[in-house]
Amino acid sequence: MSLATSVRGVALKSFFENPIFLSTVSSWFFAQVIKAMILLLSGRKRSIRSLLETLFWRTGGMPSSHAAMVTAMTTSVAFKEGIGSNLFIVSFWVALIVMRDAMGVRRSSGIQAKVLNLLGRNIADRLGVEYHPVKEVNGHTPLEVVVGGLLGIFIAAAYTNL
Repeated sequence: MSLATSVRGVALKSFFENPIFLSTVSSWFFAQVIKAMILLLSGRKRSIRSLLETLFWRTGGMPSSHAAMVTAMTTSVAFKEGIGSNLFIVSFWVALIVMRDAMGVRRSSGIQAKVLNLLGRNIADRLGVEYHPVKEVNGHTPLEVVVGGLLGIFIAAAYTNL
């Protein structure tokens, strides 16, 4: 094994053992698992495929995995680097932008897409033309963002302090 390979291996190991990385990924994963469990228990999603899509791909719903990730990242940076660090300041503002986008822009565009699809289907039915629906992006309610944010904070605190 060459020195360069050894150094890359150590760097890669350090990356995957980093509490900032671990808390961020764990927060996303736990938020998605909770989201899938809520859908399963509510009876809205019954197929395995639908649950797997929710677990790994779908956006929207309780709790916000976007908020969980960015608050975990920001909280971990605060514990590791301090709230006076440049890295904390950058992560703080990125977190605010992501959470605002999740409950503002994405939510609004998702509502508009639903209305547009309803209008498009109605017009297509009346005129007998083909309509291709637009993608309906699911944003978050403020409560979903708050719960996701709290989840991220608690997970980050656990990773960085335990």
